[in-house]
Amino acid sequence: MEKPTLLVMAAGLGSRYGGLKQIDPVSEEGEIIMDFSLYDAMMAGFDRAVFVIRRENEEDMRKLIENRAGRYMETEFVYQDMEDLPEGYQVPEGRTKPWGTCHAVLAARHAIRGPFAVVNADDYYGPGAFQVIYDELASLKDGAPHPYCMVGFQLTKTLTENGTVARGICGVSADGRLEKVVERTKIAWRAGVPSYTEDDGASWTALPEDSVVSMNFWGLTPSFFEGAWRRFPAFLDRTLAENPLKGEYFLPSVVQADIEEGLARVKVLRSQDKWYGVTYRADKPDVTAALRSMKDKGLYPERLWHEPDPDRLVWR
Repeated sequence: MEKPTLLVMAAGLGSRYGGLKQIDPVSEEGEIIMDFSLYDAMMAGFDRAVFVIRRENEEDMRKLIENRAGRYMETEFVYQDMEDLPEGYQVPEGRTKPWGTCHAVLAARHAIRGPFAVVNADDYYGPGAFQVIYDELASLKDGAPHPYCMVGFQLTKTLTENGTVARGICGVSADGRLEKVVERTKIAWRAGVPSYTEDDGASWTALPEDSVVSMNFWGLTPSFFEGAWRRFPAFLDRTLAENPLKGEYFLPSVVQADIEEGLARVKVLRSQDKWYGVTYRADKPDVTAALRSMKDKGLYPERLWHEPDPDRLVWR
C-alpha cells in the first residue's frame, strides 16, 4: 500500500468559537494549532497532507499552509461542498450548516489512494498520538474485515472548563478493539464529574472519568469511502425528514455501522498526551500557555517552520 496520508478537516464554521478558529494564532510567533499538528505529523513520518476546506476560505488557508508546512510536506486542498450529494438529493432550502464529519472525509475520496489518518484542524493531539497511528497505518494491509484504527484519549484529558463539547464515548474490548462508539454532543464538567445531557441541561448523566473517547483521530483505508458513500442516502432520507437544517453525518456513526455489520475491525491505540483545543474563545489562553510551556521545555523549536532543526527531522 501507499505511504499514509494525513487528512485534515478544516471546513468547520467555528460557530461556538465565534470566528474561523482554524486560522487564529495561538503562539507569539503567529502559529496556529494546525501548525503543531502538522509538525508532529511530519516528525512521525507523514509527508503528504490533504486539507478539507470551504471554498471561501481557500486563499487564507493556502497562505498559512503553503508558506509553512507546505515547504516540507506535499499538500492538496479539497472542498466540502454542501451540494456534493448522491444523485437525486438536493440541499434543503435554508440549510447553511455543513453535513458533518463523515461528509468532510468523503470530500477527499478522489484525493487519497492509500491508508490515511483523519484529524480535526483545531485540535492539538500531541506527538505521541501521531507516532502511534503512523506506525500502525504504515504496517496495514487492507482486507476483509477492513483494518481500521483510532487513537483513544482519556475523557478527562479532553474537556474544557468553558462549556459543553461533543465526544464519541468508546466501548473497548479486552483485546483492544473498538466495540461501539456513542456520540454525546453535550459533555461538560458537573460538580467535578464529567457528565452529558440530552435535554439541554435539564438533567445530566455522569460518565466514568477513565472513559476512552474518540477525538476524530481515525486511521482508515480507501475502502471506507465506498461504504460511507453507500450509507449516505439512508442518512439523508432520515435527516431530511427529521432535522433537515442541522442533521449531521458523523464519522463515528459510520464506523460503528461498519463494526456492527462485520465489515471493519478497529484497533484502539492509546495516547497519554493531553488534548488541547479552542472549542470556545475562552479556551485560547490555556492553549497558548500550554504550547508556550512545551517550547520552553524543548519539545518544539521556538519557530516551527522558520528554520527547522535538521537533526530533529526524521523522514521515512
